[in-house]
Amino acid sequence: MDELSCFKAYDIRGEVDVTINHDIILRIAHAVASWLKPKRMVIGCDSRLTSDAYKHILAKELTLSGVDVIDIGMVGTEEVYFATRILKADGGIQITASHNPANHNGMKIVREQARPVSNDNGLLEIKALALANDFTQAAQPGSYQRVSHRDAWINHLMSYITTPLSRPLRVVVNAGNGAAGPALEALENALRKSHAAIEFIKLYVEPDGHFPNGVPNPMLEENRYDTRAAIMLHKADLGIAWDGDFDRCFFFDSQGEFIESYYLVGLLASGFLNQAAGEKIIHDPRLTWNTQQIISQCGGIAIESKTGHAFIKDKMRQEDAIYGGEMSGHHYFRSFGYCDSGMIPALLVFQLLNTTAKNLSELVAERKNQFPISGEINITVKNPLAVLAHIEAKFSAQCVSQSHCDGLSMEFDTWRFNLRTSNTEPLLRLNVESRGDHALMKMKTSLLLSLIESL
Repeated sequence: MDELSCFKAYDIRGEVDVTINHDIILRIAHAVASWLKPKRMVIGCDSRLTSDAYKHILAKELTLSGVDVIDIGMVGTEEVYFATRILKADGGIQITASHNPANHNGMKIVREQARPVSNDNGLLEIKALALANDFTQAAQPGSYQRVSHRDAWINHLMSYITTPLSRPLRVVVNAGNGAAGPALEALENALRKSHAAIEFIKLYVEPDGHFPNGVPNPMLEENRYDTRAAIMLHKADLGIAWDGDFDRCFFFDSQGEFIESYYLVGLLASGFLNQAAGEKIIHDPRLTWNTQQIISQCGGIAIESKTGHAFIKDKMRQEDAIYGGEMSGHHYFRSFGYCDSGMIPALLVFQLLNTTAKNLSELVAERKNQFPISGEINITVKNPLAVLAHIEAKFSAQCVSQSHCDGLSMEFDTWRFNLRTSNTEPLLRLNVESRGDHALMKMKTSLLLSLIESL
């Protein structure tokens, strides 16, 4: 407990009553107040069993530190981002462990304008203050206010629908018993009012921190079955599933096939650039060729950034990019304060489908054939840096170019790979892609895995 191992690179996450508890939440609240010195802060929480209790501890201790607290209830992380900006608060905190197991919880912290707080810009200082645990109450306590800010957020979401959605679509929406359920109800009502021809087939929209239908993490193969089955049963046009705090969404086509988020990045980038050529698009280094080609063909400027929401958001602001996307399912928007949203991509896909007779699988099929990928493979290793060095030495004479923007990226004439260490776990993460040669991609993936295993 004293080491505060719940502090990660970008946020705070830990196992309840093992690495995170009421006392740690209390200490973090005072540490945030001491470091940020905010006058007003927005707070919210997800649907986990301890989230509401942790939120109330957070509110109490922030007010004792002299901070005025605006509690927006059980919401998605993006709603805290949005409210922090729109209400001109000095910061925001979401109680969440995102897609972690049910017995975990944590925090995501932002400062003014929803700027992320990570190890590079404050999280380590907050950790040090929490460890010292030397706080005094403010002479004048802050106020506490419970406010619903969902209507304003929904109104902003609907601004992404620029033409009437006249194409009938049946959409399976899987909230995973996380925070997305009530938000989807509100979004459905707004779409009905705009006469959109969209029908939601809802799965697990009741918030339940026990997660009786599996932890809301659609990146796991075993958590995709129910969405896939519902698409086939209801003959839906597509399916969308969210993680626990719905800052990420994941798409399925009309056959229930999971669509890798890598291809969604290119699809959304083309949508923005078709409306505004010449804009900048941010992407991560793990898989790049498809995204870069689409951006170039659409007259945009592709800019690579280190993986992770804090890095992407910083790069978005530096470049004033219109959009940024990661293969992990995070999508960032200039019009959303350079923040990530799990709901905006859904509306943009509805908008794209409204302009074509093609279905979602047809929109990405050509791209999947042109740039087949391995999907991210996680490998547990004892010495990740030594393995990276060995792989680099082995392939350096053969590669056309290489980069250390994030881990090790090596490009060859017809294939490339990225191998990077995890920011939160003792893992190496491997991604491989090729130029239109699925067999080559599989062969090179097997080669790299064998090499890593031998080390």
